[in-house]
Amino acid sequence: MAKVGREVDSYYVIKALQLYIEGVSYREIERLLGVSHVSVMNWVKKYGVKAPRQPDYHPTYKILNHKELAEFFQQPGNLKGAGMMVTELGDKFMVIRWERFRGS
Repeated sequence: MAKVGREVDSYYVIKALQLYIEGVSYREIERLLGVSHVSVMNWVKKYGVKAPRQPDYHPTYKILNHKELAEFFQQPGNLKGAGMMVTELGDKFMVIRWERFRGS
């Protein structure tokens, strides 16, 4: 992780806040970005970020390299029935999908 003096590079702050809004937990963000979950909680408070409740959707994510990402998008089944976002994480990519909870 790139630190500038005692400040964390704003790239990581923005990524952490994006992931939080997408429904990724503080501990998962810590594992993904290598920043303390306490730092992430502090940024959420500092910037007044509020994540909407998502009772009807369930976010899942995959971490892929460039080749895997290209292969993922070549499969039509991966693109149907869910919202999706791709964000860069260093030399890898994270694909976040939201699927509606299916009623029983």
